[in-house]
Amino acid sequence: MERMLMQDLVKWKENPDKKPLVIQGVRQCGKTYLINDFAGRYYDDVVYCRFDKDAKAKVFFEQDLDPVRIMKDMGLARGKKIEPHETLIILDEIQECGNAVASLKYFFEDTPEYHIVSAGSLLGVAMKKGTSFPVGKVEFLTLYPMSFYEFLYAQNEMLAEELSKSSFEDSAWKSFRNELMEKYRDYHAVGGMPEAVQAWIDTNSIEEVEKKQDEILIGYQKDFVKYADTKDYPKISAVWQSIPSQLARENRKFIFSHVKKGWRAKDLEDALMWLVGAGLVYKVESIEKPGYPISAYADHTYFKLYMSDIGLLRRHADLPSSILFDDSPAYSEFKGAMAENFVACELKRIYGKHKEKDLYYWTAEGTAKAEVDFVVQDDSKHIIPIEVKSGSAKRARSITEYCKRYNPEKSVLTSLDEMTGRIIPLYAFWRFRDWITRDDVNPGRVADVTTT
Repeated sequence: MERMLMQDLVKWKENPDKKPLVIQGVRQCGKTYLINDFAGRYYDDVVYCRFDKDAKAKVFFEQDLDPVRIMKDMGLARGKKIEPHETLIILDEIQECGNAVASLKYFFEDTPEYHIVSAGSLLGVAMKKGTSFPVGKVEFLTLYPMSFYEFLYAQNEMLAEELSKSSFEDSAWKSFRNELMEKYRDYHAVGGMPEAVQAWIDTNSIEEVEKKQDEILIGYQKDFVKYADTKDYPKISAVWQSIPSQLARENRKFIFSHVKKGWRAKDLEDALMWLVGAGLVYKVESIEKPGYPISAYADHTYFKLYMSDIGLLRRHADLPSSILFDDSPAYSEFKGAMAENFVACELKRIYGKHKEKDLYYWTAEGTAKAEVDFVVQDDSKHIIPIEVKSGSAKRARSITEYCKRYNPEKSVLTSLDEMTGRIIPLYAFWRFRDWITRDDVNPGRVADVTTT
């Protein structure tokens, strides 16, 4: 399956001033597949070390951290010299070998001619526990579960490519609206974990998809046991288990006391940050007003938690996939949470592959009851409010209130309505950055739209 991060790997290879590359991302999101696909396409010679499964791989880094000696020993072990600029050295699950992490500094300083790509599933956790990555000596990229665009691309490459380069006025958006709506709903059931997506493509069976999703969720629980401190495991597991019920609440705000009676914030903060560090959840903090920098206006105690994959959220919540394809009243409350989680994941991919960008949301102060689902500080320096509607956007009072108060230069409303000058459909949200450059995306009137 084609991953869009491949383009960044090619740029890295072609950069004469490259540093050792670290690819981070949640477990099972496709890092190993991606780097091996990259190696097969662009290198004739590859050395692959995986530290969580091959104890011999660690031996090369035990004597010292001299990169010349390490490359020599690796070459001797395989009976073939490692050639600078020609051989790709892959260090997979690098967080399992602290010496390998430390060696990246010396590969950069002493032997930059070697091409080093490393990957790790729990790098955020490893760094919090004392594993130090050589700051300024490595480059980072983040791989996320497959986006909706990648999901579409895996099933209809020609359509995905056409939509990626077409204008929003192009007839393809209208002609293929029904197919895009269908794929969007499928994506809610399947999500973006590559094994689940492949099962869907191969079998078109939600039962086979759910087998893969269950395996991944069980693997995450095993990670809690393996990598977390013993005293923290019950708390991490409890926070993790509470996420669906927290999102089912009307305002989605995460409440520590709802995790387990008697537990307070101070008891669970470390567990929460473990999940954030592992990349399993995204923390979206409330802001009191949109100012620069936006982080200065965040309330760190008032936040929502979203899962890193919408398909896993559905399965974790034990939500039958059949409910996604009808208008069951039993699903009406959680439908909004699913749409918000979808947008949260898309925003993370849009803004986070090179440098992690935090997400925020806004709640009105005073008597007006209004809440804008996301507020982002775009690289263009705009602070952009985004309101998400899981169905039709006949009313958008919250973003209207926000625009009245702050008169933003840009604002976005996303729903399942047809594309207009004011609404970007959820199935087109992967082109958010293109959308906000449109001249007709103006502030105060973004919500002044009626739909049929």
